[in-house]
Amino acid sequence: MSLRGQSLDAHLALYSGIDSVTSLRPSRIALAIALGCALILAACNRGRGRVLEVAYVSAPQVNLRDRVAAVYTKVGLVKNGERVDVLDRDRRFVKVRSAGGVEGWMEQRYLVNQQVYTQIQKLTQDSQRDPIQGQGTTRNDTNLHVEPGRDAEHLFQIATGEKVQLLRRSTAEKPGTAAPPARTAAKADEKKSSKTPSPQPLLEDWWLVRDTHDRVGWVLARMVDLDVPLDVAQYAEGQRIVAFFVLDEVRDGDKKVPQYLTILTEPKDGLPFDFNQVRVFTWNVKRHRYETAYRERLNGSLPVTVSQESFEKEGTLPTFAIRVKDEDGKVTERKYKLNTPIVRRVLAPGEEISKKRR
Repeated sequence: MSLRGQSLDAHLALYSGIDSVTSLRPSRIALAIALGCALILAACNRGRGRVLEVAYVSAPQVNLRDRVAAVYTKVGLVKNGERVDVLDRDRRFVKVRSAGGVEGWMEQRYLVNQQVYTQIQKLTQDSQRDPIQGQGTTRNDTNLHVEPGRDAEHLFQIATGEKVQLLRRSTAEKPGTAAPPARTAAKADEKKSSKTPSPQPLLEDWWLVRDTHDRVGWVLARMVDLDVPLDVAQYAEGQRIVAFFVLDEVRDGDKKVPQYLTILTEPKDGLPFDFNQVRVFTWNVKRHRYETAYRERLNGSLPVTVSQESFEKEGTLPTFAIRVKDEDGKVTERKYKLNTPIVRRVLAPGEEISKKRR
């Protein structure tokens, strides 16, 4: 046998001898691959994190950080109203994942929970058919709260100068303040009283508003200026106009001039009624100016509604309905019609006008 043949036989013998030893290697390799994949998946899952809860951004916008530290890198940005997944917590910080999949850390105080979001959605749904009481403009950046009160939760924020629709009025206590106790009329009563009257909380007016994005919430009334036309605002006589409506229009030459219903109250917050005066301004075509066609003092509750109604011989006329509170707090509705320049009550069947004048 030649030298090459002996070498080949030796190699064959060597391979055949170790074949039984290495027959188990493929299964070990497969096991190692499976373990590696499991570790990789675990690492990926640890990086993504399980979702602890869903939250919503209540600040105008917030930067997302790569770490909780004084020095950090900005990795993303979330904006007001955006939904995020909460992945982890570290003291006053939370790790979130944005709708775009970006993960980062932000302060907990810039988030509200699902319950607040649900409350806002319900408030929006419940107020869809509320009659608009007027248009206003925000004085400053302001929050839309879920209920009246500075400490109430909020989600959305509207910017300075944004237009809003006014829907309802309410009052709430101003935190940390109280009005001085009312003085008694007689000194004798003061001597008989052994206890000092407790101070009463100061109340603030709040408006339920709808913004240009159809978002609804409560805002502090002083943060909104009612967009009352200057032609009628000048006749407020120191009162606060809380609502106004265009009843109809009259032609004066080549232009149409609106005629207004205005709802007024005292120039202070916390009153037990929404308004205490109603005034109708009609346009005098001969003198080219507004005049007071009707004025009535009463304690009323919003909303006020305006419509058109047919009155046989008089034709179709503008009408308005107001809700009046009596001394016992009972609310009844009164309807009026305008047949320029005369305003009259529209009585329901069997209704009579009270002889008592306020």
